[in-house]
Amino acid sequence: MDFDRLIPIIRRLALEAGDRIMEVYNGPDFEVKSKSDASPVTEADEAADAIISAGLRAEFPDVVLITEEQAASHALTAQTFFIVDPLDGTKEFVQRRGDFTVNIAYVENGVPLRGVVYAPARGRLFYTLADGSSVEETGALDKVRAGATRAISVSKPDNAGLMVVASKSHRDAATDDYIGKYACKDMKSAGSSLKFCLVATGEADLYPRLGRTMEWDTAAGDAVLRGAGGHVVRFDDHTPLAYGKPGWDNPFFIAHAPGVQLKK
Repeated sequence: MDFDRLIPIIRRLALEAGDRIMEVYNGPDFEVKSKSDASPVTEADEAADAIISAGLRAEFPDVVLITEEQAASHALTAQTFFIVDPLDGTKEFVQRRGDFTVNIAYVENGVPLRGVVYAPARGRLFYTLADGSSVEETGALDKVRAGATRAISVSKPDNAGLMVVASKSHRDAATDDYIGKYACKDMKSAGSSLKFCLVATGEADLYPRLGRTMEWDTAAGDAVLRGAGGHVVRFDDHTPLAYGKPGWDNPFFIAHAPGVQLKK
């Protein structure tokens, strides 16, 4: 993969999808449908998916594309592929809480090497550069020309007082029990893949997820966190979270800055 070519394309597609999402978000009431797994989907999910999928297929026709909104793609198997969640955090979107993201990742040999996470309602855009390092872009977010960026890096955590981020819509007792094993200085809730980005920028040290997720929920955020020096590991044995798994399901996982002393 030519990363110098890839990064401007996925950045632009994320911004274009974000614009379409915000048109729906800021418009009149929109219909919310239920998918076969009872999760919500809106016209914004579908429109964003159409923009990203068409763009990736036009530019990289030979790379497998997995996307949440196209069930036929879920039957595919691959170790090198694009994986897309065009609107992660649909519950946050429906409730107009702002914590939703556009996610595009490139996975090679099971490793999420490059990705973009865009939170259009928050005006925050995170992505990996061609060299694999991660940045947050500041400024007007022009689609054609990238603006000023700042390099992002994980924290140097204090295990006597950690900053923890957890899911806003999927918090449960098991997660709270696990967080209780740590000395926490502060706890925040966030929706969607923004949680990975908060660890990547050093705004949080630890993000545990004890609940069902799919690879399209995590790959882009994982890539951004990886490029900022962080890790995403399986909850059970603390080995790196791998991609291209049968069915695209994830096990429970922990995203963290390297200095966090992980608990079993």
